[in-house]
Amino acid sequence: MNIKKIAEMAGVSVSTVSKIINNYSDISEETKTKVLEIMRQTGYVPSNSAKTLATKKSNLIGVIFAGKLNIDFTHPFFVEVLNSFKKQMGFLGYDLLFFSNEKSHAIDGDYLARCRHFQVDGCIIITGQQLEPSISELDHSDIPCIGVDIQLAGKSSGYIMSENYKMSFKVVEHFYLQGYRELGYIGSTSESDISNMRKNGYIEAIESFGLAVNEKWFVNGDNFFEPSGYEAMKKIINSGQLPQAVFCASDLIAIGAMRALKEHHLSVPDDIGIIGCDDIDACKYTTPTLTTIRQNKDKIGRIAASLLYDLINNQSETSNVVVEPELIIRESCGSRH
Repeated sequence: MNIKKIAEMAGVSVSTVSKIINNYSDISEETKTKVLEIMRQTGYVPSNSAKTLATKKSNLIGVIFAGKLNIDFTHPFFVEVLNSFKKQMGFLGYDLLFFSNEKSHAIDGDYLARCRHFQVDGCIIITGQQLEPSISELDHSDIPCIGVDIQLAGKSSGYIMSENYKMSFKVVEHFYLQGYRELGYIGSTSESDISNMRKNGYIEAIESFGLAVNEKWFVNGDNFFEPSGYEAMKKIINSGQLPQAVFCASDLIAIGAMRALKEHHLSVPDDIGIIGCDDIDACKYTTPTLTTIRQNKDKIGRIAASLLYDLINNQSETSNVVVEPELIIRESCGSRH
């Protein structure tokens, strides 16, 4: 049984049945009663595709972890953002559909074709590294998209991220006030836009305080995860001279860096101060507890959902939002006085 057969049995058009399914008011009560009774007798339950015939909406949101190297469900920052996004979209009446870029989609996700196939109303795109060409194709399509930590530029797109330059300035200001003058940085790969934003803002802030930038203390890792921070800190240790403090592009990088320092019998913060970024829950349980830049994950998720909803329903034009970061001071960057 399908919507076409229901229409034939009732002697009406498929579009009339679709309108009845979607509670349109321009159908007579007699016709509506007749069609609903046939649906009841046959046990027909409208499919999602049937419901979209009249409304042109599926109430599905595509979720894309962009890039050949992506953070997926393993990064606690994005998991919390996505949880907040999911809840807000749920309140607005939408479900989420996750797209894979593994195996058969490994060369290029072809996200636009897949989004059209599943008739998603919009997409949230979460930043990764080595972005597939089809991300740009989707961004510049007519499908509404919101990027998280990725600057989208399409006519139906927008993005939300923390103010990366401001967070870097907050870090340098705190280091400076605590007496730290020789500063290092551990980032993700050189292909990561977010890591580079934080690095460039960090360098500008260092120079604005009249301090020198020592390139040997600026190290890129492989990603935003703990093993990358561990290996990067070992490179700094092996350079022969330690900076007084290091800003890490993520909390997981910072946790890995502290592990490397501990293995080399170096104390945080007595020998070197460490500041991370994200304020994941683990920061409160490291030894020492981790000073970090808090990104408001709940707010980012909720705003992303609201921005996407407004784009889908033509309630606003494309918009880009930056969220104020907050320095959370804990034990890993104590006073030097």
